[in-house]
Amino acid sequence: MNLSDFDYDLPEALIAQEPAPVRDQSRLMIVDRRSGGIRHTVFKTFHQHLQRGDVLVVNNSRVIPARLKGRKATGGGVEVLLLARKVPGTSREQTWEALLKPARNVRPGTSLWFAEGCEAQVRERISEKKWLLDFSVVPSFDEFIEQLGVPPLPPYIKRGKDQVNSVQDRERYQTIYARVPGSVAAPTAGLHFSPEVLNEVAGSSVVIAGITLHVGYGTFSPVVEEQLENHRMDKEIYEISDESARIINGGKRVVAVGSTSMRTLETSADEAGKVKAGKAATGLFIYPGYRFKRVNALLTNFHLPKSTLYLLVCSFAGRELVREAYRQAIEERYRFYSYGDCMLIL
Repeated sequence: MNLSDFDYDLPEALIAQEPAPVRDQSRLMIVDRRSGGIRHTVFKTFHQHLQRGDVLVVNNSRVIPARLKGRKATGGGVEVLLLARKVPGTSREQTWEALLKPARNVRPGTSLWFAEGCEAQVRERISEKKWLLDFSVVPSFDEFIEQLGVPPLPPYIKRGKDQVNSVQDRERYQTIYARVPGSVAAPTAGLHFSPEVLNEVAGSSVVIAGITLHVGYGTFSPVVEEQLENHRMDKEIYEISDESARIINGGKRVVAVGSTSMRTLETSADEAGKVKAGKAATGLFIYPGYRFKRVNALLTNFHLPKSTLYLLVCSFAGRELVREAYRQAIEERYRFYSYGDCMLIL
């Protein structure tokens, strides 16, 4: 299967640079896989499209302020993007996998300084782009990144130097139900939920189950293999509690909020569709031809052409129906990508 078959033309003006003024006032497209019907509404009506006995599965991972500005002994600046903690450490001393920019003059042993008492030493290069860094900070690592880190917005959201740590991005590039710190990108399908909409969902005899998948940098990585079968996903850590597994397995219809929830559920489900509780890693790449085991409906944003996310949506709804949905979205001036509008595929 060829990657070039999953391309489309998107006007740059439709790439959302800011979130909707109110979370639940983003636009919502309803796509019916059985009839091929497409309807247009607003997210405020989301609960009206669910059914009694549904289970809504949300990813409760919390985005950490993972971008840091450091300096070498020479005075040269280096931007650090934290990816994942690799070695158990103390509250002050931790080892992280990270991206460095620029990295051309960085060597193992290079020291990076962030603030008084906050330093990191480059331990080793572990791939073409990734490094291991040993941090020593005060008063604690969590407080260190909260004070000095900024939200790791995706590269297609542009910010000036005076906007990179805005209050709006710190609040809005985060779901309202985020609980477990660890993601370096937001599970963006959940950004549309307001407390009011969640209350409406709960009041319509729909049960909400939380799972955790820490979104990694791989969510930004392009597919470079023309033959899809050759692409490999970066692995991401997920966890499903015993209680959430019980709720999900008891649901009549499982509605996944976002690709992260879907990939977690499909990874943990057996051939009969029963979800297993536990903590593990997933590198599941879903593209057309995949047989879904547990997810019955999907809430998702509008994604980059030729991306793993777009391929997942095409796999779930069918390439031709998704092409038509995206054609209508462009015609109707929907807003695309992380801060954009969304679609519910039933």
